[in-house]
Formats: sequence, C-alpha cells, structure tokens
Amino acid sequence: MLYFPEKLVVVTVATTETDGFRRFLRSAKHFNYTVKVLGRGEKWRGGDYMSTPGGGQKVRLLKEALDQMETEDTIILFIDSYDVVLASGPKELLRKFHQAGHKVVFSSESLIWPDRHLEDKHPHVREGNRFLGAGGFMGYLPNIKDMVSDWTGEDHDSDQLTFLVICLFNCGFCFSYFYFFVFCVGFSDEVVLKFEEGRVRARNVLYDTLPVVIHGNGPTKVNYLGNYIPNSWTFETGCTVCHEDLQPLTTLKSEYPLVMVGIFIQQPTPFVSVFFERLLKLKYPKNRLQLFIYNQEVHHEDQVRTFLQDHGHLYQDVKSIGSEDDMDAVSSRNLALDMCRKDKNCDYFFNLDIEVVLKNEDTLKILIEQNLPVVAPMITRPGRLWSNFWGALSADGFYARSEDYVDIVQGRRVGVWNVPYVSSVYLIKADLLRSELSDYQLFQSNTLDADMAFCHNIRNKVSKRQKVPVYCRAIFMYVTNLHTFGRILSTENYQTNHLHNDLWQIFENPADWQDRYIHENYTRIMKDKLIETPCPDVYWFPVFTDVACNHIVQEMEHFGQWSGGNNKDSRIQGGYENVPTIDIHMNQVNYEKEWHKFLLDYIAPITEKMYPGYYTKCSSPLNFVVRYKPDEQPLLVPHHDASTFTINIALNSKGVDYQGGGCRFLRYDCSIQAPRKGWALMHPGRLTHYHEGLPTTAGVRYIAVSFVDP
Repeated sequence: MLYFPEKLVVVTVATTETDGFRRFLRSAKHFNYTVKVLGRGEKWRGGDYMSTPGGGQKVRLLKEALDQMETEDTIILFIDSYDVVLASGPKELLRKFHQAGHKVVFSSESLIWPDRHLEDKHPHVREGNRFLGAGGFMGYLPNIKDMVSDWTGEDHDSDQLTFLVICLFNCGFCFSYFYFFVFCVGFSDEVVLKFEEGRVRARNVLYDTLPVVIHGNGPTKVNYLGNYIPNSWTFETGCTVCHEDLQPLTTLKSEYPLVMVGIFIQQPTPFVSVFFERLLKLKYPKNRLQLFIYNQEVHHEDQVRTFLQDHGHLYQDVKSIGSEDDMDAVSSRNLALDMCRKDKNCDYFFNLDIEVVLKNEDTLKILIEQNLPVVAPMITRPGRLWSNFWGALSADGFYARSEDYVDIVQGRRVGVWNVPYVSSVYLIKADLLRSELSDYQLFQSNTLDADMAFCHNIRNKVSKRQKVPVYCRAIFMYVTNLHTFGRILSTENYQTNHLHNDLWQIFENPADWQDRYIHENYTRIMKDKLIETPCPDVYWFPVFTDVACNHIVQEMEHFGQWSGGNNKDSRIQGGYENVPTIDIHMNQVNYEKEWHKFLLDYIAPITEKMYPGYYTKCSSPLNFVVRYKPDEQPLLVPHHDASTFTINIALNSKGVDYQGGGCRFLRYDCSIQAPRKGWALMHPGRLTHYHEGLPTTAGVRYIAVSFVDP
C-alpha cells in the first residue's frame, strides 16, 4: 500500500511555548511532519488537570480548526505536545494507522479517568491497555469532524470525559485502543531505549513494539527518553543538540551578563579557604559579579571575614549574612533568589554551595553560553557514583537511578542532559525568576529538604501567570558533562577541634588534601627526574607545599607540649631515648593514622623506585616534628636512626626563618646545609648513614621525621 505523508497533518494545542513544546517541534521537524499549532498566545482556561479534570479548551480549538479544513482524505493526528516526542516518520505512522483498520484510533491508558463509573462500559482487550486516553488520537478528517461536531461544552470541561462518552455511547464511530503507535510512559518500567544506527527508538519490552509517538503522563520519563530520541544522542554521533542555540560571550557587544553568586555555608566544611581562592580565579569579570554569602557556621566566620576584607571590593556588590543574623538556610536561599529577581539588572543566579570544588575556571562562562533555563555542571565525588544530579525519580518523587546514570557519571556518555534534579551548583536565568518562578518560597516544603523542594517546584509549581495545564508547566533542568568541572567534598567526619582541621582530610577527601598539601611537582618526580642525590644513597625530592609545612608547624606550636629533650621519655617504648630531641609526636595530636596514610601514598612509591627490590608498608612507630633553636636545642649529635630508612622533611626555610642548620653524613663527609622547604631527605637509617644535625645559629628550624620500618 502506498502512503502519502503530505496527507497527514499533526494538530496540537500550545498556548505557551515551553521547553517541552520546543522539543516536540524539533522532533517533528526532524521527520518532516506538517504541524498545525492551535491556541498560540491564547489564555489557558482549560483547568490544571490536577485538582479537577479539564481540557475542554483543546476540544473547542480542535473543532474550530477542523471547520477550516476541507480535504476529505486528510488524516489528522491530534496529540499533546508538552510531553510528547516523535520517534519515527509519517510513513511508519500511516502504515500502523492503516493496519488498525479503523477510521479513528485512540491511545490507551491503564487507568480509567475521570469517571470510574464508566469502567464496565469499556470493552475487554487481549493486549494493550483497556481504557481510552485523550492525549492522542488519529483518524480521517471527516470522521473526526463528525466526532466533535455536536460538542457544545465549556473550556474547563474534561476532554477525556468528552471523548470517552463519544466513543462509548455513539455507535456511529469506530475506534480502537491503538497501543502500537501511542503509549503513555509516565511511570512505566516497560520502556527502554533501542539504539539503532544513527537514531534511537523507544521499545516497549512488554509488547515488543516500537511506537512512533512517545507520550508521557508527566514530564519525567519522557524527558529521559527525549535526551536520546530521535537522534539527540547516539553512539555514532554523540550529542547532536548540545551546541544548538548557544550564546557565545565572545560575540557580546556590551558588558558580560550580571551574575549574582549565591554561596551557602550550612555546616562545618573542609577547605573553605581553598573555595574562596578558587572563586577568585573564576574567569569572569568581577565587576559583573554580585556576591550573596550565607554562613551559619561560627567555625568559618574568620575565613569569610578575611576573604571579604581582602577581596570584597573587587565585586560589584556583596551581601553577607552570618550566624548572628538568625536566618535559617531555607530562608537564606529564598532571599538570595528574590534579590536577583527584584534587581532588574540581574541576568543570572549562580548557586554555589561551599562543598563544591570548582576546578574549571571557565565554568560560569560555559554555563551561560549553554543558554538554558536551569543548567548545572556535573560534579562527582571521587571514587563513588555520587553526583549532583538524579537521572530519574521514583513514583513518590525521590531518587531513582536511570538506565544511563552510571555512563554519564563515568563519562562514557557525554552531553547536556535533561534531568529531574540538580543540586549544589547550578545557573538559573533571572528572567525565569521574574516570570514562571515568581513564587518566593521555592525552597520551602514541609516534607522535602531545600534542594528537593526547589527541584520539585521547578518541575511542577510555577507562577499562576503561566496559563498552561499544570503537567505542562515543567521548566527543564539540565546537567552538562561536556567538560570536566570539579568535584564535591565529603563533609562526613569533619572535626573542628584542631587549628588546621583540613590536615586530617587525607581519608575523607584525598584529592583535595593532595591539591592543598602535596607539592605541585610531586607527580612529575619520576617523569622529569626531579629526585636529587646530594650524598650517596641519600635522595632529595619535593613532597609538601608551603601551606602544608606552615600548617604542620602551626598545629604543633598550637598544641605546645614540646618534649624537654631528655633521655627519659615516657612516650616511647622502654621510656628511654638515646638521642633525644625537642619534639612533638604525631600521635600526641591524633595525627598518627593520617601520617601513616601520607607515608604509604607518597613516600612508599618513591622508596620502591629508589631502592629496587625493597617493598615497604611504612611501619613507623616514631613520627615527630623536631624544633631546633639556638637557646634550646641547636643541633643533634652524630647517631644512627632506629629505622631501615628515614624521612626528614624541612618545614621552613633557611635564610628566612633560621640560620645554620642542615644534616651531615659523616662517613661520606657530605652535608646538606640548605634544606628546601617542603622537600624530603630519604636515607638509610642504620649502619651506613651515621649522621648529625648541624647547629641552628639563629631563628627556629622545624623538621618532620619518620623512622620507617624499624
């Protein structure tokens, strides 16, 4: 049989152009459908479909449009558009329609709505769903004209009930529940993606069908499918729509958009000083940034105050709310959005929670250029499948893992993804806050936390000024993993009882600990041959940053319980020290486990390279910081160490912090008299490397020492 696509007209109602409507048009254009849109610009009076049935306005608009059509062999496909994606072309659709053998066919649903009393009137079916769905039907123009010709209802009447009554009680019309070309997938686990060469279909695994029209009861499932169908993302091409409608900042003839950056500190968080350092490095004109900083943690007040004192003047405006202001976190987030909403010059709101590690300095530019209503850069927690987005929702609106979640998080699928939930870091267009999101309490909920409430309201609750059915109002949220943006900190087990609490984060946040405390050249030691040999079998290499050295010294001085430098020492086994120093042991400040982790991760790999055939577990009962002062203990007499090998790390700088000092290996008459801050000396402890600490003549010298594998 020949099928003539030009005789098919797709008719839909869209009083407002939403993200979902634009997605529908894109899929229709891809397959060259002829689309007639009804009701554009008209106020929606058809109800919200939630509190009461509605949709009579669609019937009226359809009836009026059909009166203007006269070609009798025209075939009409009347469907919703806000939550619909077309998955194949007109020829396949017409073939399946003719296979049905009826003049008019309807989509079907599993539930009877809105009048359950009509359940018994529905015929039983051998397969598919039993009940009529008004979200999509297809038929010949004369038959559909006849079907609605006697309709005299109101705009707020139920379109579903209208078609139920027509089809159940008017024997002059034939209809079929045609599950094979339209189905509802709002909460269906029966639907999976089917990847074909250069295109993607949705496959119903229960009925083994490939529908042409994908219609979701609500946006969540169809949004997931719409990330792929018909060719938005394929294995052959990757993302084909990620670079559409971009807004390059380089083409702007005026100033960059004005962005309000909302920073929220709601709990004790590691590396807050580093967060502000990265904020300063963000590649965006600071005179086009306004800061809103909310801090409810007394522990972080000094860090916030220092940042604002040193750098606050660089920004166009700063609003800071501290713990003394007695404002809860939800109220602070609502206030921040409202400040941007009321400022007519504010173009974007950039939410940036304090636990976000934003490594990509171009993040803000990238997000703005995506030109999307709400977009988040994907960030993850290293070594885990945790991220700042959800790929799907459960039936009760909580987390569910989508089929593609792991591939997106692990970077096997790269693109811009329509998702139901984002958190921690995201960009919102301010125009949305003044229109669809004009409700003040976006983060407020009696049952959900602030982030979940916000995303729920983005998906469902919008300004009453938006005149479309409530299920059609959803504003799309996106997450992009087109670039590597950063990660998110773990705040679990973060203690605040030390001077520099970040030193203890080597287990919880190892990547951030390394960024902060390990020398920038450490990873290049082997590749660039940075290990020096100042004396035989003595190896010298960079390991600590200046910050690490300073923090360790300050932590020890803050603790303050230096040993007396006597032979009697109750801290060690046996209680006697042959060669005493004035020191503090790592276990005295509860840093023994963290220091052992440091030795395993950063010292052992060097040891195994430089001493081939020797493998260490870095067993070390003695790890300590030594202090040398001219009037206290200026030097250390010649001695062997009680170790297989020793690590000696300089914690401050000769010529700046002290004079003199150094280490001399007597057997080789070889001295290192200018130890570099943050560099480690590694040498055998027994037998061959008899050594002494040279006199410190001025200032104070600090070293960190480990006797490894005694």
